[in-house]
Amino acid sequence: MITTADFRNGMNIVLNKQLFNIVWFQHHKPGKGGAIVRVKLKNIKTGQILERTFRAGEKVEDARLESKKKTFLYATRDEYNFMDMETYEQFVLTKEQLKDKVNFLIENMEVSVLWYNGEVIGIELPITVDLKVVYTEPGLKGNTASSTTKPATLETELVIQVPLFVNIDDVVRVDTRNGEYLQRV
Repeated sequence: MITTADFRNGMNIVLNKQLFNIVWFQHHKPGKGGAIVRVKLKNIKTGQILERTFRAGEKVEDARLESKKKTFLYATRDEYNFMDMETYEQFVLTKEQLKDKVNFLIENMEVSVLWYNGEVIGIELPITVDLKVVYTEPGLKGNTASSTTKPATLETELVIQVPLFVNIDDVVRVDTRNGEYLQRV
């Protein structure tokens, strides 16, 4: 058990038998009465955002997630196959479990699989991933210094905005946290 004084952004807690991630919190001391803690929580399974107010010092259950390194092997329709490189044990996650992270998965990528009470709750990707551009409009000569962008379809079918000088078969570095173009590799 932890108290509200232990709250940190990114911390996981259990509330009403559901797993939540603390997105934002603020300690507040009004003019009279006891201090309170305002918290914005994200349900890890459903993605629902919830705002809640706790009394200062109130206790909640701390959720300890276990992280294990796994390798992404391949995808078939809505199933994504992973393997533990130490035991060679394979397991499958669905598109619903991975959500938008499927847009960044490439074969033989090492990811961290998150477990809670023996159940897989999701994966953590590397901060950046290098993906090949499979389609974009051709770049024009001399358009290297402008800040204009164009859409590009990547090998994982993700569509992002890239500078005009990026062409088909170029490899680009993408931020997995927000899906933005970082640089051409």
